[in-house]
Amino acid sequence: MPLIGIEEHWMLPELTSALRAAPSPDESLAFNERGDAGRRLEDLGAGRIAAMDAQGIDLAVLALTPPGTQPLPPGEAVALSRLANDTATEAVRAHPTRFRSLSTLPMSSPRDVAAELERAAGQGHVGTMVYGRSGNRFLDDPAYDDFFAAAAELSQPVFIHPQIPSDALRDAGYRGFDPMTDLGLATFGWGWHLEAATAALRLILRGTFDRHTNLQIVLGHWGELLLFWLDRADSLARLAGLQRPVSDYIRSNVFITTSGMLNPALLHHALTVTTIDRLIFSTDYPFQQPTRAEIDAFFGHLATDADRHKVRSGNASALFGIGHSAP
Repeated sequence: MPLIGIEEHWMLPELTSALRAAPSPDESLAFNERGDAGRRLEDLGAGRIAAMDAQGIDLAVLALTPPGTQPLPPGEAVALSRLANDTATEAVRAHPTRFRSLSTLPMSSPRDVAAELERAAGQGHVGTMVYGRSGNRFLDDPAYDDFFAAAAELSQPVFIHPQIPSDALRDAGYRGFDPMTDLGLATFGWGWHLEAATAALRLILRGTFDRHTNLQIVLGHWGELLLFWLDRADSLARLAGLQRPVSDYIRSNVFITTSGMLNPALLHHALTVTTIDRLIFSTDYPFQQPTRAEIDAFFGHLATDADRHKVRSGNASALFGIGHSAP
């Protein structure tokens, strides 16, 4: 029974340099430099494949690590998004049975996003990874509607990944401790996940899925807390004039990944609000590195072999159009 992992991160050295040179560098870059994360992120060859083999992962869907190119000015974002997509394409061509990839888009230049999505899809990228905000522009801004129309038309799923909150929001709610605690609270400990959940909820409230009914998005980390608050979020549907409850959009337009969080309690809760057909495995490599034994134990909590097949590979294969050439 093959195993596909999506949200398996990598990093482009040229992008790291550009982000570090920015007037206000993204502090979450610090996580790319801890331990051997930097080396692992830049390895698109033998070392990464050896790590996959140790975990029992047959195919990895590569995705650029946060913050992508979104903090960069438009011209630089366009150039580095193209370079990232070309680099990932070459990695997939070099290892066609082990890798697929999600594209990187220049979201700080809305007029260029749909065109780069189309170019990347033509290269073979199976979806795209974006973040909920570019500067002060939210992902649900009307400037991005052409992008979502193109994603729906091209059958390119949109993975909404967490990002660090804005400085204003960090000042209001995430600072006041030592610098590393401030950063942890604003990122992996809490803030990252609220940012991604809010971005997805705003897309629903904006009517994005009423306009683009075939559009599919992906949320990591078991739905970025959103799955645990649907009883309350459903109350927003009437206020926003939606056609359906928020929870209905979650079940029809949102896929959920494990992101290396293999607590069976999270699995059991997810199955109370969505279906087994909406769950996809991921490790969030290299930031989470579950062992093969831990992965096998997690799949033991699924009820049937049919369910295990769906979460291990079937759902990802169907969503991303991963065909017979993959394991």
